[in-house]
Amino acid sequence: MTGTTRQDTPVAIEGGGVELRTRAVGGDLSVAFVQLPQGADLRPALKGLPNDLCQCPHWGYMLKGRLKMVTKDGEEVYEAGQAFYWPPGHAPLALEDCEYVDFSPTDDFTAVINHITSQG
Repeated sequence: MTGTTRQDTPVAIEGGGVELRTRAVGGDLSVAFVQLPQGADLRPALKGLPNDLCQCPHWGYMLKGRLKMVTKDGEEVYEAGQAFYWPPGHAPLALEDCEYVDFSPTDDFTAVINHITSQG
């Protein structure tokens, strides 16, 4: 069994107020601690993936703020206090400063993180 805190989890993406920390926690899953400042739009960083959207599923909980999730079929807003499931095919846009924790398949999530970090 594996447990971790935000502070003990390595930073995978950082810049412009965006911070994503992730660590494998077992069962082929990774945890991510995510902070997005108001106005952060990850769509440009996802360009080049199928449909220019994140292809990794995420299960999690919104700790703070409001986030719009853009998909090819529309948009949905998530708020602090909500648990969520985001299937493959989404891109986040922070409507307010946001913090959330999610769990994702490690290999799928690593591929998305590698794509984002290769964008510079």
